[in-house]
Amino acid sequence: MERRQIDQVRRFNRTITERVGVLHDHYLGRDLPIGAARLLWEISSDDGDRDGAGRDVRQLRDRLSLDSGYVSRLLRTLEQAGLVTVKPHPKDRRVRTVDLTEAGRAERATLDELSDELAESLLAPLNDKQRATLTAAMADVERLLTAATVTIHEIDPDHPDAQRCLRAYYAELHERFDTGFDPLRSTLPDPGELRPPKGLFLVARLRGEPIGCVGMKLPVNAATAEIKRMWVSPSARGLGLARRFLAELESRAAKHGRDTLRLDTNKALTAAINLYRSAGFYEIPAFNDEPYAHFWFEKRI
Repeated sequence: MERRQIDQVRRFNRTITERVGVLHDHYLGRDLPIGAARLLWEISSDDGDRDGAGRDVRQLRDRLSLDSGYVSRLLRTLEQAGLVTVKPHPKDRRVRTVDLTEAGRAERATLDELSDELAESLLAPLNDKQRATLTAAMADVERLLTAATVTIHEIDPDHPDAQRCLRAYYAELHERFDTGFDPLRSTLPDPGELRPPKGLFLVARLRGEPIGCVGMKLPVNAATAEIKRMWVSPSARGLGLARRFLAELESRAAKHGRDTLRLDTNKALTAAINLYRSAGFYEIPAFNDEPYAHFWFEKRI
């Protein structure tokens, strides 16, 4: 990483915090600091459980990447101001939920109006071309910062997050394949094949939510490793996660003493096929009898 890149990030951070008013205790001229205002903005009964229980405090904490103690202090501030109510979940009293009061909804509406005014004040001094340049650059920065927020963890393939990803993956394949997709017909690896030492399973999370997965088989006494079940949520596509998965698996395969990565794929998955080829995979003869595969690829690592 270059020093000039670090310096640029720090200059950007100083500029943006000053310009959007983060340095003030009263964000947008209201009685809340930006942390409390941001938390208030995230809380909405519409985003809560279907039974109207409100937002799970743990989910809010993960969404904003805040520690539990700080979130508790912010919630106390909002509760004392009469803007939220905090109570146990009706189905599990160990879980705390939070919802906006009438005053809280009014405060959020005011914050939305003031935020619009702040955004307009940032754009107003610029001409049309400059505005287009700035907003396009902001979109790029947002996308890249979001990509940098994604974390990848090795978990058991039976973990709820892994199963959630796999169910979404199978549903998407069923829609995209000409013949549909039946997991019972596919040569799916047994979960044991994706657990150490026979393999591994990775899940990517964004703000605590699983957004992608991939598995890798590590056959005993073999020089190859096989990639299985790579999926990225449509909401997370464009963040470079699939390519990041491939790089992560390549590194892990090498650490396990493997010199070759293999995979198979279906002709309907054109974006994946293009990705594999651009990442250095080349087509080889079939090495398994997967009924849904049309292409088999390999890469020396």
